[in-house]
Amino acid sequence: MSKHLFFMALLPPLAIQKEANQIKHHFAEVYNSKAALKSPPHITLQPPFYWEITRLGELKKVLEELAQHQAFILIILDGFAAFKPRVIYINVLKTPELLSLQKELMLQLESSLNIVHKVAKHRPFTPHITVGFKDLTKANFYQAWEEFKERPFDSQFNASKLTLFQHNGKKWEIDPEFCF
Repeated sequence: MSKHLFFMALLPPLAIQKEANQIKHHFAEVYNSKAALKSPPHITLQPPFYWEITRLGELKKVLEELAQHQAFILIILDGFAAFKPRVIYINVLKTPELLSLQKELMLQLESSLNIVHKVAKHRPFTPHITVGFKDLTKANFYQAWEEFKERPFDSQFNASKLTLFQHNGKKWEIDPEFCF
């Protein structure tokens, strides 16, 4: 049996992805932080987990059913924030609709498929779009934070689909999207 790594997220529209990718490239060039470039800009709803590839149909069915009962959600991006001292991200406002979707997704995955992320289950959900992390050193973090902590980033969009990501061994790929 072959297990693959998956996670679920909301993708912003291409214009916002382009802007976020420009910031990620800035982090790579100026702060030597390239890890965020391994996935498209996204808002993680279910952190990475391993799943048997032979059971992928079961996973997709649960996501399809959840998406069918979900209305689109207004996503509001508001500046930058950080998980000090290693992660800088575009801040996503915690709207009741977004919090509800994330909670429902995690509950559905646990009850239907026994997919549980033990850390995320007991930690408050902080929606965000990562622009610098993992390979961002503490020294570079503090330099980057000085640059970004007051920098504006104001945008909003309607999220209308849930995206399943699968890791191909080098980077994350979309596999597939489930429309609300």
